[in-house]
Amino acid sequence: MLDLRQLRYFVTVAEEEHVGRAAERLHISQSPLSRQIAQLEKNLGLTLFERSQQRIRLTSDGRVFLAEATALLRHADRLENLGRRLGRGDEGGLCIGYVDDAMHTGLLPRALRTLNEERPGIHVALYDLTAAQQFEGLRQRSLDIALVPEAPPEEDPDLRSTLLLKDPLLLAMPSGHPLAGAAEIRPGDLDGRPWVAVEDNRDHVWRDDFVAACAAAGFTPDIRFEAPEPLTALGLVASGLGSAFVQKSMLHGRLSGVTVRELPWFQRSVPLWAAWHRTDLRPVVAAFRTTVLAAGAEEAGAR
Repeated sequence: MLDLRQLRYFVTVAEEEHVGRAAERLHISQSPLSRQIAQLEKNLGLTLFERSQQRIRLTSDGRVFLAEATALLRHADRLENLGRRLGRGDEGGLCIGYVDDAMHTGLLPRALRTLNEERPGIHVALYDLTAAQQFEGLRQRSLDIALVPEAPPEEDPDLRSTLLLKDPLLLAMPSGHPLAGAAEIRPGDLDGRPWVAVEDNRDHVWRDDFVAACAAAGFTPDIRFEAPEPLTALGLVASGLGSAFVQKSMLHGRLSGVTVRELPWFQRSVPLWAAWHRTDLRPVVAAFRTTVLAAGAEEAGAR
């Protein structure tokens, strides 16, 4: 049987690629740590690390094992959290998965505020996870509700979902951009202009899809930078490095160095879905789902 302590030791060593630094993080000495890793390898019949005097690196088998060990430890932490909440008798609390869009649209904070007002004793655990991780969490019952950018697979027999809102994409450009003061911006005006593209880590062909969407709208962007998320893109835009399409929810208030324009001919948006398991909706889960749906309807109505 796997020892969770050994798995935590293994993950830490893999992250640090150095037994000494891993031992410092774990607040133990190096020798016991090395023995625990060696014992894990012996029990598994598997070489997890390639060792040298300077550093320790994962083998190809070790990399595969790391991914599964990390997922197992994450689930174990959620299970322990759930057990403690059940022990306190607080209806089991809530385990909520989410993506960043659920936060910056204001939907999740609004729903949590309502929950806190109606059930102040409920313990809530939040998990920032990908859509795939959240769907698996729902299936394993380690998550109660998921806020995701896509619906679960239609063929999935256990999961249900509903679209909460669509966050429109607006054009953000440097305040000094030649088009910033234009009465109208046409597709051809943006053709060949410097651009900051926001990566979509859910889609490995996101760049091709983005360029295709721009071409369908009537222009070809000159992509100079690829930003990992919208806030980074806005920082690059404010620095005068290019324009970007950014969700409306990210553009509240005055943004120094950034001019925002709505383009009637570019109708694209970022969706946010709620997903849950079809069975065993505890009262607190059902109540929070209703709250989330109401918050989504309110947010959608405000757009």
